Amino acid sequence: MDTTAFLSYLQENLDYRGQVVHVEHISSREARYGALDETLVGPLQDCLAEHGMTELYSHQAEAINLARRGKNVMIATPSASGKSLCYDIPVLHTLLTDPGSRAFYLFPTKALAQDQLRSLRETFSPATFSPHEFDTFDGDTPPAKRSEIRQRARIILTNPDMLHIGIMPNHQSWAKVLRRLKYVVVDEAHVYRGVFGSHVAVVLRRLRRLCRTFGSNPQFILCSATIANPGEHAEKLTGLPFSVVERDGSPHAAKDFVFWNPPLIDKTTNTRHSANSEATDLFTKLVSEKVRTLAFTRTRRLTEVIYRQSRDKLAELDPVLAKRIKPYRAGYLPEERRQIEKELFHGQLIGAVATVALELGVDIGDLEATILTGYPGSIASAWQQAGRSGRGRAPSMSFLIGLNNPLDQYLMRHPEFFFQKTFESALVNPDNHYVLRPHLLCAAWEQPLTGDDTAFFGAHYAVERAELEKQGLIRERRGRWYLSPTVSYPAQKINIRAASGENYAIVDTSNGSLLETIEASVAFFQIHPGAIYLHQGESYLVSSLDVSGRTALAAPTSASYYTVTKELTDLRIIAKTREKIIGQTKISLGEVEVSTEVVGFKKKAQYTEEVIGEELLNLPPVRFPTVALWFDLPAEATANVDEEGYDFAGGLHAAEHAAISILPLFALCDRNDIGGVSTAFHPDTGKAQIFIYDGHPGGIGIAERGFEIIAALWRATLKLITECPCQDGCPSCIQSPKCGNNNQPLDKRAAQILLEGLLGET
Repeated sequence: MDTTAFLSYLQENLDYRGQVVHVEHISSREARYGALDETLVGPLQDCLAEHGMTELYSHQAEAINLARRGKNVMIATPSASGKSLCYDIPVLHTLLTDPGSRAFYLFPTKALAQDQLRSLRETFSPATFSPHEFDTFDGDTPPAKRSEIRQRARIILTNPDMLHIGIMPNHQSWAKVLRRLKYVVVDEAHVYRGVFGSHVAVVLRRLRRLCRTFGSNPQFILCSATIANPGEHAEKLTGLPFSVVERDGSPHAAKDFVFWNPPLIDKTTNTRHSANSEATDLFTKLVSEKVRTLAFTRTRRLTEVIYRQSRDKLAELDPVLAKRIKPYRAGYLPEERRQIEKELFHGQLIGAVATVALELGVDIGDLEATILTGYPGSIASAWQQAGRSGRGRAPSMSFLIGLNNPLDQYLMRHPEFFFQKTFESALVNPDNHYVLRPHLLCAAWEQPLTGDDTAFFGAHYAVERAELEKQGLIRERRGRWYLSPTVSYPAQKINIRAASGENYAIVDTSNGSLLETIEASVAFFQIHPGAIYLHQGESYLVSSLDVSGRTALAAPTSASYYTVTKELTDLRIIAKTREKIIGQTKISLGEVEVSTEVVGFKKKAQYTEEVIGEELLNLPPVRFPTVALWFDLPAEATANVDEEGYDFAGGLHAAEHAAISILPLFALCDRNDIGGVSTAFHPDTGKAQIFIYDGHPGGIGIAERGFEIIAALWRATLKLITECPCQDGCPSCIQSPKCGNNNQPLDKRAAQILLEGLLGET
């Protein structure tokens, strides 16, 4: 692809209005190679030579050498750097030299496991291994095959969900595997963060505990995209020490990374053209030029919307082209997703519109361009998505389209922050008692708890065990804790991808079929009465929501709008755990209870995003305990706001919005993982307060991270507000699309004065 020529073509187009705000030219790089300390066993060496894999990149050789020395290894290098060989070679070498040995490969999705199975069989069988020595074991595995796989497979490719709910609770059936387990590979380890990662961290501790019972002590090899804390993250996930490999030796083709900011359509309100429309235009231009392209969106709904818009535009140009693009997201049937992956890999499709479901390393061939519709929430994810194009040796392009929100607009004005900043840290919290406590019941089902289990479950283990005993869920006999007879198969009650194991069902009333299930914590926001829900390109109107029965009824609709909820949030302090002083300001961290009530929703036009209606709702509040940071406001700054005649409450509210929007730059999280409350008088402190809290029960470490870097957060927030060209505040600085108070009151200048006071600049 001639990236310079295509960029010129875009800039010469009649509808170009200065959207290109930055082009980062990323030069190609030659490979760096390394050598193994010891030669590999003959059959494996011959197999690698047959496939042209005699030379190893420097990071591959380093990782393999460490693994063969018995170290636990974390490989954190960019996408398309050949991380699979880092674990395949030491595992396969062990399987050849120790005939009874076994390995688990864990992937976050079934698609990745299937992709890796295909790669293993194509590369290493039948010459070196029988194809049946590698197999997947997950929810799609037919029951009739499961016993056979346990007996003959030596590498079992699965996911943490199946390990948690299907393998470990039935460990007696897996005795042969667990007794000879030599390696546990955890691929795409950066995905295991937040609530999901916290659950997986305890699942892996349960696995290590079972292995001890069966007399094995497997090595762990983890692979990750580039993150700031690879060693710490690996150790928190597993509870073990790690050696880290992060110096990438793989070659890379040249890439132009373009920051594309939608043009202003109203300077007085700082309103920009729809990023979704910009993504549609870019995607259709690339596809019409036969450029193989993948467009990423932030949500399932936008995947469907941009696909439909692109299909309709391409149909006007060439009906054949319209049939060579498809949408791809979670919620589709497995066979539908596999078919799309296959069509992308073989070039039958020129393009696809996808959620982050295609961010991970499923092999879909060499793409020439990627489009990121909005900053995906972390630099690591942005590079993962951009890295889906240019996996070969030809130049490629990536576009980041800025949404009209503070975080995206900050990056549009400061591209150097993105290209020069180190990657974020991945956060997990296996000590969160909303995560740890139910997993201890699972562990007790697998075998009785003992005092020695502190070695696996950490310092909070004894306290949580005592609480379970107090609740009558476990009983102690002779220094061992057994499940009470009332507790049955506890793993079934835990959804490891969410804080709550409860789901709501969405039923299509036109035919009585089940459309999808969604996690209870988001049900009131997505399937309330009057909500528009998108499924496989079709719109459904939710007519009713049965809270007690956890069921929503929906019917197909031709509505041309989508819905956004309005919420009211309250917060009370339960306990303060940490405190520090910066200048004259006290910053606190502690446990809080958050109460959120969905009070209504807005209807927004699909293409223009114009608000075309609002309706009230009457739903019960959702309460959950979590962790928050909060800080006082300097008396001098407060007085300055009053003297200047600005709105103090509006300044608090504006500073809260802007700080929350910027915090994802410092923590590997999404804007939706964070909540906030600001008030001119909080009853628990008796003064004005700004709270920032984790949006998940029990907390996942985001508030703690904010507490640690609070001064840097204030500084970035002030810079965001000061540099925004709007007069009174806009979606690019202090307005929030999630605000339950319709962004009222807000005062940009008051927020500036308060932040300057916090930084001692008044």
